[in-house]
Amino acid sequence: MNCDTISTAAEATEADAIPRRHDVHADEAASSDQPCQLNATKPVEAKSPAEWAYERLIIYIQNFEQLLDSEHEVAIGFAGSDAGVMRIEGMGFFDPDIVTFYGTDADEARVQLVQHVSQLNVMLRALPKQVNSMAPQRIGFRLAADLERQGQTLNENPE
Repeated sequence: MNCDTISTAAEATEADAIPRRHDVHADEAASSDQPCQLNATKPVEAKSPAEWAYERLIIYIQNFEQLLDSEHEVAIGFAGSDAGVMRIEGMGFFDPDIVTFYGTDADEARVQLVQHVSQLNVMLRALPKQVNSMAPQRIGFRLAADLERQGQTLNENPE
């Protein structure tokens, strides 16, 4: 916490409305405590639970992908289930309360997970990249680029 910064009442009120992401890791450099300016063009109260979950998942996926080497891609494991692992190839939401993941399973079969936000409980995993792929796929960055094309902002460090 920086005690050298003085905020006006309006700045303090605005800062309280911006969601915050807080992580603590054994590696101090991986820890963070940052405001997350997810979709600045849309008022906070106008977002559905599905949109909130979708935007925050993008941040988690991007951060996870930044830790991967060039031989691995992001996948999700289904927490609390023996359904296996899905290589994430797409993600979406259906207002007001559904988040969807698209991808392939360990047998390369096409799969889609449709999940209510109240049941959202996934584990990000690193899988070796697909053999026929020259470079690993980075879905988190494509998802963030899609938000930007829609005129939305996905920025953990607003200026």
